[in-house]
Amino acid sequence: MTIHRFSLGQMQANCYLLEQDGKALLIDPADSADFILEQIQRRNLELVGLAATHGHFDHVMAVGEIQLSYPHLSLHVNKKDQFLLKRVAETARHFLGFEPMVVPIRLIAELPKGDFSIDDFRFHVIQTPGHTPGSCSLYFEKDKVLFTGDTLFQGGIGRYDFSYSDKEDLKKSIQGILKLPEDTRILSGHGEEALLQYEIDIIDQYF
Repeated sequence: MTIHRFSLGQMQANCYLLEQDGKALLIDPADSADFILEQIQRRNLELVGLAATHGHFDHVMAVGEIQLSYPHLSLHVNKKDQFLLKRVAETARHFLGFEPMVVPIRLIAELPKGDFSIDDFRFHVIQTPGHTPGSCSLYFEKDKVLFTGDTLFQGGIGRYDFSYSDKEDLKKSIQGILKLPEDTRILSGHGEEALLQYEIDIIDQYF
């Protein structure tokens, strides 16, 4: 599996394009739908799925526009974060300071806990609440890769000061992540890639 990372939008959220056997899976389709679609077309890939680690606007703004080109594709996201998808335009306006063009997300599907497949992409969904109630981390064991969204970054953790966030839940979620093999690659929602073995003291730094 080949992983392409694009940092998109004013919030520089990471969008990941996973490529395997001519097919593509998008994790956190952040912003700039035209750019994302061009990357898929340039590589002559078949887009088979959309998934979000959580429902914050900067990680899903491109979804509705992408669905215009792929109307059969649902966005897979934990049901506890689906309330955030209804606020995408509102929260984008609040944080960005202007009225962005946001195409409403049309189809939404559950991202359940445990082993899960989207077409030929197989991974394990780890529920990692705290930053948001429905935050999830997506673990591709064969490739030793964990997509953590805004739960764990290189040398940092996600915010927990939102009204729906929970500091203790975030701590427990990170403690769970730290039990994975130390050579697991951490691909987060913002910033550069990290290696889990260098994040083992993160709990002591922040909690």
